[in-house]
Amino acid sequence: MRLFLIILGCLSLVLGIVGIFLPLLPTTPLLLLAAWCFVRSSQRLYEWLINHPRMGEYIRNFREHKAIPLRVKIISVSLVWLTIGYCVVAIIDVWWLRGVLLLIAVLVSWHILSYATLRR
Repeated sequence: MRLFLIILGCLSLVLGIVGIFLPLLPTTPLLLLAAWCFVRSSQRLYEWLINHPRMGEYIRNFREHKAIPLRVKIISVSLVWLTIGYCVVAIIDVWWLRGVLLLIAVLVSWHILSYATLRR
């Protein structure tokens, strides 16, 4: 079970890092899953993740405050709308698929904005 949790944690961590650059892949939930896996399987990996200068901040902010920094909210919502907007305008020709993409953009934006804003 320990090896399974380490593998799942590493996979979640990699997907979380990719999610930093791909707006539809949720970074914070994947990093939280990695932390959950690591805390149950490898204290060394858990400490590394929590104390990481970039990724640790996502986990600590969410764990302690259940909040997302304003800058992260703005960047996330902007990237969602830029990428989906580009697809809807320039790539997708099917009307119902455009509607599905726009609905996804609305729901992802609502999800991000539904969390409290972390003020520093």
